[in-house]
Amino acid sequence: MPLLWLGLLLAATLGMEQLEGVLRLIEPDSREVIYRRDTFLALLVQHVMVVLVASLLAVAIGVGAAIAVTRPAGRDFRPLVGQLASIGQTFPPVAVLALAVPVLGFGTLPIIMALLLYGLLPIVRNTLAGIEGIDPAVHEAARGMGMTGVQVLRQVELPLAAPVILAGIRTSVTINIATAAIGATVGASNLGDPIISGIVNGNTAYVVQGAVLIGLLAISVDSLFERFMPRLAPR
Repeated sequence: MPLLWLGLLLAATLGMEQLEGVLRLIEPDSREVIYRRDTFLALLVQHVMVVLVASLLAVAIGVGAAIAVTRPAGRDFRPLVGQLASIGQTFPPVAVLALAVPVLGFGTLPIIMALLLYGLLPIVRNTLAGIEGIDPAVHEAARGMGMTGVQVLRQVELPLAAPVILAGIRTSVTINIATAAIGATVGASNLGDPIISGIVNGNTAYVVQGAVLIGLLAISVDSLFERFMPRLAPR
């Protein structure tokens, strides 16, 4: 199934010109119905790179923070970490962009910051749920075998919590693929470009092109997670 969605994504990315007749039905009065300011392949690559960088940062920070507050020395900070992660997702990405642009300037950095904050909550929550959901008897057995705290984390807690953590990462990445489109409003070139251009110029065909490619990308990535998560999770 992932190959099917990836094939459709690639076909739509490289063969958008072949759909001009269909798009002309959507915008019969427009002189131009195919977005041509940049190639769709370049926009797709830039979109994927932005989401990838933001997601890697979110995973590193989210998983790291959740692990830290499940250790004895960090338990007092658990409510704070949960609240900060919740605020990050409830704070509108557009507002993050508005605040980040004066500091970081126009381009890719503001949208990476917005996606990072927006993608933390599911990762933090799932990591906490995965680690705290482990049977206390398992911890006692590990300590009884003479394992250190680091060994318990690496060899017991993280492997057992992996399916739940990966589910949170899957949710975070999928959400960010769609959210990344707003980066086009601050000069970050990605698949949001045709959508914003279509809205500004009243060209629905442009909007459809960007939306279809983003949708296919989100489905492709989600199907890849669905396919490979069982292999990543320990038996």
